[in-house]
Amino acid sequence: MSNKFLTVQEIARAALPIIHENLVFPALTYRNCENSYSKKGDVVQVKKPPMYTADEFGGSINIQDVNEESVLVTLDKIADVSVELTAKEMALNLSDFTKQVLEPAAIAIAEKINKDGLALYSDIPYISGQAGETPSGISAFADAARVLNENKAPFSERACVWNSAALANFQSDVNIVNAEKCGSTKALRNGAIGRLIGFDNYMSHQIIDHKKGSVTGSLTIAEEAAAGANVISVSCTSGNLVKGDILTINGKTYTVKKDVTADAGKMSVELYPAVPKEGFEAKAEVALTDNHTANLAFHKNAFGFISRPLEKARGAESYVTSYNGITLRVTFAYDIATKKQTMSVDTLYGFKTLYPELAVRVLG
Repeated sequence: MSNKFLTVQEIARAALPIIHENLVFPALTYRNCENSYSKKGDVVQVKKPPMYTADEFGGSINIQDVNEESVLVTLDKIADVSVELTAKEMALNLSDFTKQVLEPAAIAIAEKINKDGLALYSDIPYISGQAGETPSGISAFADAARVLNENKAPFSERACVWNSAALANFQSDVNIVNAEKCGSTKALRNGAIGRLIGFDNYMSHQIIDHKKGSVTGSLTIAEEAAAGANVISVSCTSGNLVKGDILTINGKTYTVKKDVTADAGKMSVELYPAVPKEGFEAKAEVALTDNHTANLAFHKNAFGFISRPLEKARGAESYVTSYNGITLRVTFAYDIATKKQTMSVDTLYGFKTLYPELAVRVLG
């Protein structure tokens, strides 16, 4: 009897659950997935989840509009793993093929998606903790919760994603270990580390270390900035600021939106949030936060994960499948010139910060 070779459909349906189980960040965010085929670079319009305010009833109701604000999201990411296959691999049963070939490829794709999502830390100006000090103790959770509470974030559907160093600190803290025993510690997916102070907590190897820009001389406001301005003039001797740098001005923190380099001792810095109503006076001091690990604490609606299916590859055996907010394409191609068969596993997606005030950068 001849060998029964694996089909592209079987492989795609086996790969997608592995990817899904290894996704940490996207699973904790607002997700938008539709069945319309797209390609890298396409811009799609996505409705933001509405946010409401609960009022005290005093005899009459306060009617709030159904706010269906939309944002544009660029599908600018394709996570791809392509491998060369021999007849030996193709003759494996699905279980063995999954262990030897498919699982490592699927995990690599999940890790890339996690890292791309966690890069959204650079949009978040709200901080807790100290740069260069790994979070530890219950206070790390309490401080992050305080910032979210001050920004009026909903109490439900809050999560934290920590790096491995923070996880090690938490696991060695008897108060945290005992707190975990009060509730379920069953992992919903790889990386789960329990629920504390209103947060579902996870660890990810893809948490990003932010390297600040390098400036010489004191940073000060070069010119008076009016309320509502998104770009300010900053003085220094020389150097640069990079996207994600945290600036503290008059006691409030702001994030730098774009890389910028000083020219003749000045630079025009795009920041978020905008200049407050009191404005910035010329010569006001500007503090630059040091290098730090960008752990994140956030409400689900702070970030959006948008996924669309890629078209089936023409002239090749290809299959596309979707599940719970993520799509996957598997394609087989044979090159007669080299007599090699290649399997490509890929997925198309984009991320967007929807409500920056619903997230906190927990410095480490």
